[in-house]
Amino acid sequence: MIASPARARAAWAASWAGPLGLALLVLGAEWGRALAIREWPVPGQLAGGALLCLCAFGFPPAVLGLGRDRLPARLLGGLALTAVLLLPAAVRWTGALPLSGGLAAAVVVVAVGEEVAFRGALFAAFERTWGGPAAVLGTTAVWTAAHVLSHPPQFLFAVAGAGLVLGCWRLYARDLVGPVIAHVLADLAL
Repeated sequence: MIASPARARAAWAASWAGPLGLALLVLGAEWGRALAIREWPVPGQLAGGALLCLCAFGFPPAVLGLGRDRLPARLLGGLALTAVLLLPAAVRWTGALPLSGGLAAAVVVVAVGEEVAFRGALFAAFERTWGGPAAVLGTTAVWTAAHVLSHPPQFLFAVAGAGLVLGCWRLYARDLVGPVIAHVLADLAL
């Protein structure tokens, strides 16, 4: 059966609309969080992280790269990714003070939310529509754009590099546990 031109256009639009709509939702959630924390640091972080987690609503855990299978390898991978993410920061580390309990909890919620939204739901949507390499590049581009309001311009190259590393891990290891662990530990350390 040959599809009509109108049906073909509708299918093409739907294939783009889902991932791009999700990308706009995730980007909006991250920008909203970045603006909210200026007035309400801890509540803004907590609400923003929770909203980012909600972006994955309806995705099965396996599609997000979550699960308990190969858990020891996933945990070890998370520690290895943490070392990779912290290597550049180790050069400029100043021995910063530890975070307070409320702020530390907020940092954890945001890191988990960002991973679930970017390398979980958004990655799955991009991969389903355009394939693995496009998912890595697309989520890295949205991830970097999402950090424009919260990071100085010169730091965005490091943000993009972290996005590429975490995206490649997500693609080739088929895992989100490692990136979540690495992101949480790196954010707590920085």
